[in-house]
Amino acid sequence: MSRNKSEAVQDWRPERYAANARFVAELGMPVLELLAPRAGERVLDLGCGDGALTAKLAELGCTVVGVDAAAAMVRSARERGLDARLMDGHALSFEREFDAVFSNAALHWMKADPEAVVAGVARALRPGGRFVGEMGGFGNVAAITVALVATLNRRGRDGAGAVPWYFPTPAAYAALLTRNGFSVRSVELLPRPTPLPTGMAAWLDTFGEPFLKLLDEEDRDAAKAEAVELLRPVLCHDGDRWTADYVRLRFSAALT
Repeated sequence: MSRNKSEAVQDWRPERYAANARFVAELGMPVLELLAPRAGERVLDLGCGDGALTAKLAELGCTVVGVDAAAAMVRSARERGLDARLMDGHALSFEREFDAVFSNAALHWMKADPEAVVAGVARALRPGGRFVGEMGGFGNVAAITVALVATLNRRGRDGAGAVPWYFPTPAAYAALLTRNGFSVRSVELLPRPTPLPTGMAAWLDTFGEPFLKLLDEEDRDAAKAEAVELLRPVLCHDGDRWTADYVRLRFSAALT
C-alpha cells in the first residue's frame, strides 16, 4: 500500500509485496467488516495497493474505485479487472461521488499533509458518507524505526529525517477528522505483534527503502544486516522467527 510523494524513494513491487507482506491485506479483513459495505454502494479504496481488498469489496456487490500512487501497484490491481487509478492521496480529485471511503495500511504513508488527505476524503464523500480505515498508529514499528535511525546516524545520515511514516495518536486523528467535518464513531489503538513469514531482512527490503536509499548502494546490505542484528534481541524468537512490533490505529467516521 503505497503513498504518494514517497514513491521516489520507496519502490513498490507487486511480486515482492505479495511475497513478504500479504499478511497486510489478510489482517485488513476486520476493517472491511467495520465498513459493513452494502451491495450497490459506491466505494473508494484509498491506497488500494495491488487490489486484494478492493476485489473483496467488488465481490460484495459494491462499485469500487481504487486509487494508489504506485504505478506498478495500479497495474497489478487492473490485472484483477478492477477500476484502479494512479492518484496522489494528498490530491484526490473526486467531488461528492462516494458512499464510503475505505483505507487499509496506506494512510500512514501519506505523511506530507494528512490534513489535505482527510479534506480530500471529505470532498469525495456524499453527505452522511462513511470513512473507515486502519493505519499505523502511535508506537507502530517503534523498535524497527529506532534501529533504522541508529543505523543511518552511524553513517553520518539524518536517520530521524528519513522516517517516512505518520503514526498519530487516537486523539490527534480524531481531532483531524472533526476539523474536516466528520463525526467520529470510533478510534482506537490496537497493539498487533505481527509474525513476518519471510523474516526481518525481507520486511526491510519491502518497507525500509526510504532509509536504505539514503546510503551508497554498496553500503546498503551492510546497513540492513546491522539493523537486523540490532533488532534480533527484541523481535526475534525461537531460533529465527521474527515478529514486527505493529500498533494499528482503526477508526470509523461519518461526514456530517
